[in-house]
Amino acid sequence: MKARKIPLNKVVYHKEIYLFVLPTVLLVGLFAYYPASSGLVHSFYRWNGAEISEYRGLANYRELLTDIRFWTSFKVALLLGLVNVLKMIPALAVAVLIHRVRSPRMQYAYRVLFVTPMVIPMVVMILMWKFFFEPTSGVLNQALRSSGLLDLLARADAWFGWGVFSHFANPAWLGEPALAFSALIIWGFPWVGTFAVLTYLARLQGIGEEIYESADIDGASAWTKFLYVELPLILSMVRVNLVFVIIATLQDAVLVLLLFGPTGGPGGVVQVPALFMFQEAFLMLHFGKACAIGVVLTAIMFVLSKLNERFVRIEH
Repeated sequence: MKARKIPLNKVVYHKEIYLFVLPTVLLVGLFAYYPASSGLVHSFYRWNGAEISEYRGLANYRELLTDIRFWTSFKVALLLGLVNVLKMIPALAVAVLIHRVRSPRMQYAYRVLFVTPMVIPMVVMILMWKFFFEPTSGVLNQALRSSGLLDLLARADAWFGWGVFSHFANPAWLGEPALAFSALIIWGFPWVGTFAVLTYLARLQGIGEEIYESADIDGASAWTKFLYVELPLILSMVRVNLVFVIIATLQDAVLVLLLFGPTGGPGGVVQVPALFMFQEAFLMLHFGKACAIGVVLTAIMFVLSKLNERFVRIEH
């Protein structure tokens, strides 16, 4: 049914509808818009989160422009974002493989297996990976040593002069500055995100059987079907997930915080913008500057959202 515009002078005759909406509007305003507007206002103040509130104008933003830690955190976020984009490939491949399973019962079983991890809190999964990276009893180092890969890495280290791997010591993935970013890359292996797989799979299931039948008649191979049938029809969902990945990389600090602590790893080598904001607020008590960081991040994510709205078109 087509939406009907109600003139302003007729609103009083539809007051029941607006009364139903009013509680939601008030709650969203109280718990979403009020904190956001308060953060915007306090970004212009020297504020410790309590009694000190001194107007500084744009001084907090000028400090950010000259703070090397701020720009370093964006560099880390950019590199991590590129890695996360590459991590989208395994999820897409798994979704295509599940979609091509002929047995409906097996397809259902695979969907259940990928839905089940969604009930596990992300914090629990990250802490489990922290034990995975543990130097002495961690699964990663044990697997590298038992398979002989650690000796191979030690020989490569001696050849290239990395100064990281040794025949006699286990690598400290979370404590060595040269390995910290590598640990972020390894995290989540084999990088098959549950949400991404399910969204791709839902899009793939919308492809009609007649399209596959036409491809079979033309003698298309499995790779040709993916390249010219499946990928073009799910490309819009790939682009949407791409934007989600970029935004999540900018605003998420939980992964780095739980794996490396509030310092952002040894020497702050894996500090991301959201973690830098956390440090300024809760460690340095520079809440005004932290609010300025939040405003900058919000502006960047708003631009990314508008780019998504401008360039991504989802076909139905």
